[in-house]
Amino acid sequence: MKLNILMIDDHPAIIEGYKAILSFNKKGYHINTTIAYDCESAYNIITGQPENEFDVIFIDMNLPGYVEKKIQSGVDLVSLVRKHRPNSKIIVLTSHTEKIVIDRILKVANPEGLLLKSDVRSEDFLNAFMAIIGGEQCFSETVLKYKAIVPEETKKLDYYNQQIILLLSQGLKTKTIQEQLCLSKSAVDKRKVAIKIFFGIDKGNDEDILREARKQGLI
Repeated sequence: MKLNILMIDDHPAIIEGYKAILSFNKKGYHINTTIAYDCESAYNIITGQPENEFDVIFIDMNLPGYVEKKIQSGVDLVSLVRKHRPNSKIIVLTSHTEKIVIDRILKVANPEGLLLKSDVRSEDFLNAFMAIIGGEQCFSETVLKYKAIVPEETKKLDYYNQQIILLLSQGLKTKTIQEQLCLSKSAVDKRKVAIKIFFGIDKGNDEDILREARKQGLI
């Protein structure tokens, strides 16, 4: 039996590794792979050629964006898949372990599979794939632990405020955050004030925001 797979990842060597792992499946599936290395090429594949159905679509979280379509990451591709490829199963892969990131993937993407790269060995990757092909959901160990104790604080922060905290934790400055989130400087500054109020910080800088976010287990 042939399975049509779309793999979206900006590292060719990783894609080749995934293909090699899947070739060892015990059901004898022939894996036919289509590849995209960024959000733009993925967009064109997902929205084009509707006759080319994909059984499973692997989406890496971190991808070069497609500014013209306001697609910033792999998560933004998921809604396209749901619209244009409703029969495809989605597996999101990420190296992020921050609770803010995992929460967004689960809420926004709601994929059939979410695998943290630090959790998954070759055997785990193949087992997850086979389980999802069989109609199950599959989450790697850290995701399962997180799902059991989702912090209430994460649920109360909107997407942009969560992203500001995450980008601050990566050492990015306001100007870069503006560009990545397509917000004005005043909008970012106002959101930082709102985040401080949320955390109960009367005065403080970015480090104070990060200190409180770490204390509450958000990053």
